[in-house]
Amino acid sequence: MRVLISGYHNPHYFTVTEYIERAVRSIGHEVISFNDRDHIFPGRLRKKITLFQRLSVEAINRRLLKLAAQTRPEVVLVTGGHRIMPNALSGLPRLKAKAILWTMDPPQPTDIMPATAPYYDGIFCQGTEYVDIFRQINIKRVRWLPMACDPEIHRRVEVSEGDKSKFGSPIAFVGSYYPRRAEMLQALRPLNPGIWGPGWNLLPQDSPLRPLLQAAHTPPETWIKIYSASDIVLSIHYRDPQKRFPVHQASPRVFEAMACGAFVLTDRQKDVLSLFKDGEHLVAFNDERDLLAKAGYFLQHPDERERIAASGRREVLSKHTYAHRVRDLFAHVDLSGLPNQPPLR
Repeated sequence: MRVLISGYHNPHYFTVTEYIERAVRSIGHEVISFNDRDHIFPGRLRKKITLFQRLSVEAINRRLLKLAAQTRPEVVLVTGGHRIMPNALSGLPRLKAKAILWTMDPPQPTDIMPATAPYYDGIFCQGTEYVDIFRQINIKRVRWLPMACDPEIHRRVEVSEGDKSKFGSPIAFVGSYYPRRAEMLQALRPLNPGIWGPGWNLLPQDSPLRPLLQAAHTPPETWIKIYSASDIVLSIHYRDPQKRFPVHQASPRVFEAMACGAFVLTDRQKDVLSLFKDGEHLVAFNDERDLLAKAGYFLQHPDERERIAASGRREVLSKHTYAHRVRDLFAHVDLSGLPNQPPLR
């Protein structure tokens, strides 16, 4: 089966789009790639002039429909969905292609997916919060499909002594700056955590976290070393600072860190705790005080930490790879009427 996958392709390193493409190929399907951020105008102009943004998005949608007409995929899988408009989606039935949406991000007021949802033959959501949003507007064909790991990429690596001093940390946090994350990490200051990720330059100049900042640019080949070399990997999920939407989804980094054999200490995120058992596969904390107490405890109990990390790795590899996800996706989409369906291996 030919599957056209629309998503963002970062020119510098793999992202979720490539992991999904690899998984679809691994179960025996042909993949046609489409970059849905290939704009005709640079971002600085699109931010200033709304006409340029509209024209650029229209061009993206014309190219998607043209590629579908040229390649005749049986399925068009749209990841994210932020730029794919009804004019492209409405043309896919004429090409006998099924359109499937897989949301990738927390909800935002500017999201177009609630308006484009009726044009899809199936909808899958990274987080349960978006399942609830779709059902509130009477969209029924929607399922929860969280992120996952790619075992060939997300794996434990041997770290030299030199790299251990460079990438290792008692507690490692990899992720973008948000004030809530800074508050949580502030509580861990006595334990000397290491912080990697973009946006942390926004910290006040006198912030005690500044000496803990390591690097902003962390491609996969870097953070698998961080996860392999650190005692604890911390997960602090995004929250809408204006509290307009709940955010329940499990960060991809939870799955990726567990696949690397890391001990994961996470906030009590609803979707995470629906997938993994607290104290068996990972450990969850309630607030800053609980975070400091649990981090201190597990730094002092390496055997218990390693037992939980090993159990988490077994769980994520046995149930939560991208191959598991795409099998689940295709199993719950009505593919009847499409020609030459190979068995899902």
